Amino acid sequence: MNEKLKPSETSSTKRLYNCGEWTPARFRSFVVSALRTATRRWPPKYKALKEAYVGRKTNKKTNKLAMHYKCACCKKEFVAADVQVDDIQPVAPPKTGFTTWEEYINNMFCEKNNLQVLCKTCHSVKTQEEKEERKAYGKAKGQQEQSDTKPRAKRTTRTAAKTIK
Repeated sequence: MNEKLKPSETSSTKRLYNCGEWTPARFRSFVVSALRTATRRWPPKYKALKEAYVGRKTNKKTNKLAMHYKCACCKKEFVAADVQVDDIQPVAPPKTGFTTWEEYINNMFCEKNNLQVLCKTCHSVKTQEEKEERKAYGKAKGQQEQSDTKPRAKRTTRTAAKTIK
């Protein structure tokens, strides 16, 4: 599943995905999606939910009994539909990103001590913070790579050239 060529392969032979109909990126997306689907049945996920379970209470929206869980971040109680099991340490670390399939799978199928139950709001905030961190690290890494290489000549756009005239 690694996208690098094996030593036995020459540069003229490339790995085909779905008889050549998929790009390597499409294949990777397919595999990640299949793995995420499998994590829905991962037993430690249900252990984390069980630990966050506070009991059956009346749902304010429907006036019916519903299972409620406590958010690990804001400590409020939510119905099952409004919580998500989150990896405390991201599956793909923001600083390194995807490295190998083995590391990715090990991080995805982690034990309960790396899982927490968050309400949808707290989960989206945490996810956004991770995206920003990944983005900031990517920019810093890109700037460092540019400083390691010789400076390039600046390109002028048509609009910039028009304003100069």
